[in-house]
Amino acid sequence: MVGQHEGYALGVDLGTSHTVAVLRRPDGHTRPLLVDGQPVIPSGVYADADGLLHAGRDAQRLARTDPGRYEPNPKRRIDEPGVSLGDRRYPPAELLAATLHAVARAVVDAVGFLPQAVLTCPATWDEARRQVLADALAVAGWPSAAEHTLSGPTPPGTRLLREPVAAARYYTQVLRRPVPVGGAIAVFDFGAGTLDVAVLRNEGADPWGDSGFSVVAAGGADDLGGLDVDAALLGRVGELVAGEHPAQWQRLVRPSSATQWRERHELWENVRGAKEMLSRVTAAPVAVPGVEAVVTLSRADLERVAAPLLARAVAVTREVIATAGLDPQQLAGLFLVGGATRMPMVARLLHAELGVAPTVLEQPELPVAEGALTDLPLPRRAGGATAQQPPPPVPAHQAEPASPPVAQAEPAEAQAEQPAGPVGPVGPTPMVVAWPEGVTPALPAPLAPTLVAGASATPTAAPSPAVPHGSPAAAPAGHPMSYGAQAQPGAAAPAGSPVPYGSPGHAPDGHGGQPPGLPAPPQAGWVPPAAWPGVPVSGAPVSPPPGTGPTAPASPRRRALWITVGAVVALAGVVTATVLYLTRDRYPALEFRTSVEVVERVAAGADRPTAMFTAVLGDRAYLAYPLDDGRLEVTAVDAGTGAQKWRKQTVASAERWDRIVALPGAVAVVADAIGDDTPRDLVLLDGASGEQRWRRSIRGDDDVLFGEGVAVLVDRAGKRLVGLRLADGGEVWARDSPRDEYGGARTSVHPVTTEKALGGPAFVDGSPRDPWRGEVRRIVQVGADRSVRILDMGSGRVVHGRAGVADHDDLVVAHEDRVYVARDEANYQLLAYDLSTDAQPRVLHTAAGDRKRPKALVPCGEHRACLLETTAGDDESTEVVAATEKKAARWPAPGATSLVPLGEHLLVRRTSPESTSTLFDPEGRAVLRDRPGVAVRLDAGNLLVFADPPSPAEDDRSVAGVAAGSGAVAELGQLEDVRSETCSWNTSVIACGAGRDFVLHRFADS
Repeated sequence: MVGQHEGYALGVDLGTSHTVAVLRRPDGHTRPLLVDGQPVIPSGVYADADGLLHAGRDAQRLARTDPGRYEPNPKRRIDEPGVSLGDRRYPPAELLAATLHAVARAVVDAVGFLPQAVLTCPATWDEARRQVLADALAVAGWPSAAEHTLSGPTPPGTRLLREPVAAARYYTQVLRRPVPVGGAIAVFDFGAGTLDVAVLRNEGADPWGDSGFSVVAAGGADDLGGLDVDAALLGRVGELVAGEHPAQWQRLVRPSSATQWRERHELWENVRGAKEMLSRVTAAPVAVPGVEAVVTLSRADLERVAAPLLARAVAVTREVIATAGLDPQQLAGLFLVGGATRMPMVARLLHAELGVAPTVLEQPELPVAEGALTDLPLPRRAGGATAQQPPPPVPAHQAEPASPPVAQAEPAEAQAEQPAGPVGPVGPTPMVVAWPEGVTPALPAPLAPTLVAGASATPTAAPSPAVPHGSPAAAPAGHPMSYGAQAQPGAAAPAGSPVPYGSPGHAPDGHGGQPPGLPAPPQAGWVPPAAWPGVPVSGAPVSPPPGTGPTAPASPRRRALWITVGAVVALAGVVTATVLYLTRDRYPALEFRTSVEVVERVAAGADRPTAMFTAVLGDRAYLAYPLDDGRLEVTAVDAGTGAQKWRKQTVASAERWDRIVALPGAVAVVADAIGDDTPRDLVLLDGASGEQRWRRSIRGDDDVLFGEGVAVLVDRAGKRLVGLRLADGGEVWARDSPRDEYGGARTSVHPVTTEKALGGPAFVDGSPRDPWRGEVRRIVQVGADRSVRILDMGSGRVVHGRAGVADHDDLVVAHEDRVYVARDEANYQLLAYDLSTDAQPRVLHTAAGDRKRPKALVPCGEHRACLLETTAGDDESTEVVAATEKKAARWPAPGATSLVPLGEHLLVRRTSPESTSTLFDPEGRAVLRDRPGVAVRLDAGNLLVFADPPSPAEDDRSVAGVAAGSGAVAELGQLEDVRSETCSWNTSVIACGAGRDFVLHRFADS
């Protein structure tokens, strides 16, 4: 029945511990296949008393009745001649076949037949292991195995594809990440039972459709996976339990009856669940059978027991990359797949040790199965287009108005903001709007600044996107029409040829009329007198020129009249100045210009540094890199010229350094640590001289929040907050963290932001680079007892507190005099707490259904909060909710992952299938839509956009400037050979690490 219906295909990742299948339909859309109602099923197999094999969740449930008949990881036993389950022995092929049979049954139930399929296997499997897999297919009733070779086309049958090849194809074809021909990608597949690492090279497409990826080197560890982390974490539970309950623990580790085996199985499941929970939160409970008290594991416990295992995984990865003859920096990407990569520590260690930023997804189990589908391209339709690809865009003058079906009526403005066309695997289909031939829409051309390299920004009239190409109203793309240029029918005025105000054709408002609020055009024939040098030519004179008119002294009455008039005029001037001040554009568009490298580069040693760090504050830039002995060399330079102020080495040394932070009059350097309990150094250097002011040992999971003149240490081991004086490191105050009824003191601490802090430069994640800006000097602490309290940073005094507000892992932000809370629960509410009163919180938004969850939360204006709301399992339904105490608005943001506030504007970013940034105005209208790359805040009125996501590898990075008010984009050029992940910026200069030096670029006039 294979191939009965063209276009259907099945990709299967038969894993050691879990199996995933992805079904593709003829329209090209893919979705996980549900087996027993779940997208991820256990690979375990159970043999009942009659010898019948059960797979998936049924096998897992049956195992609780008789664990001796259950094999949880058949793939690990593929080299054995037989596996004993109960009183019988089964060849490994039969155990694998049981899982394949369950998958086949599910897909037949879904579509009525078994479609063409691709089954993946590890790259390191030899012919004998692949033969076991082929035997399993035969036992399960699937078509015979058909493996791709370079000797000819793949024969008919169930295709076998190497797992890293499938992952690499997913990386390039689904995530749209580039791997140039000749370039290499590393795939780090960390599953439950095994670690598989492979380096693949893009050879260009071969004649038989292997997408050009060849495995250059492969390796791994068959005895290293998520199960081993579970075992290590189980040992930690034993440390906490065995002392007080030795008999119960012995029953669990050495079971001797069916009941005890069931309890052991239950314990393993509880530990595994806690491990998965610790990937999301910092503490998780474990119920131990036979023990009354619940054991609480922390993320510190997990990272401590996992550290040796993950260090081995990193060493294997480094070895495989070296076997391929490559340095990690030469990789085009490092792709993490497999459920065990959910642990944040995995990506963090790989990044720290290899210097390559890994790509890891929220559902890392799916890429291999979905990538396998690329081995079965969609059948071609008539005309050569595949079912997965939309037809080529129709020219505007040939397109017909489209009327897509609408599920329900929406306001016209809301419909205008919807993405054009359905979103599928190949992205949104462009919507083409055409006007009847000879008809020009009567729409004003919007005014927007056009930025010309080397010139300041001047307002220009941009052609409306709705005007057909070739119509009299159209201007060439990118053509700068000067403000006030004389427009001729069918032609645009050349750039730089201004026409005097009031001349024929002058139409700055787009209609040929006078813009509101400007003076009337001067009278015809009037010429300004040459005796008034420097006076702007804006209209006919109202009073005589200086030196003319009557000179006789005025009478007392006339003098009083003139004094009165003068007073009125002065008062009017004050009122006018006040109005202008209150209505001014506080964050005007910057005068962007083509990026120019500052003359003086700053050297960073004779060899290429393993890491580089930068920080910019005002007119000072701090640049740092580690020396061979582990010390950090820090250089202070003038941000405008690159001239060196001082260069110092720290007394402290570290295996790795985490970051440097520019502070008023100082610079902080912070070491990194492999584990939460590992000591590391916090060092403060004087900003004027570079001399060390003080040094303090902190731990890996401690946080430090810097303010003006003070830093707050979140001392997790000591379960307290400590205020440190920046001048000498002395403890100004200390306050114990709130505890829950069990004595736990988990906490999260956030700065209370101000309008000025959010109006300055931000890090890539949107947090302010200068959080101390503004008059608020407070922090918000969420305690283990679900309390929220506001503390003064200088004194540690609690200025406001409430009980029962939020958990430490809920979304909590504090801004000015409000705290916003969105709890991660079904039917959640967005609440606003007024810090100036003890009144009950205001409900700003209530979720419509128990499948809605909050994903991100930021302040986005005065007494206004914005959050991302997503539906479980459907990222494309994500919406922005912008709410005040009086009203709430919402608009679609498909696939959005993060929010960055820009005053009342809101930057919404997504990372898949490619990184894009969209800027919304306060009403939810897109000022800038789906700009490729990663946008960061310069101030509340301007953005800097990297064309590609920041990376630690040296590369060229194109950058652009965006004015938030208009969405006007100024292309600034390229930052050549920089490690873009190291860059820091203010509103005019960006500092980055390069190969062996640091480089500064100026991109705007300050």
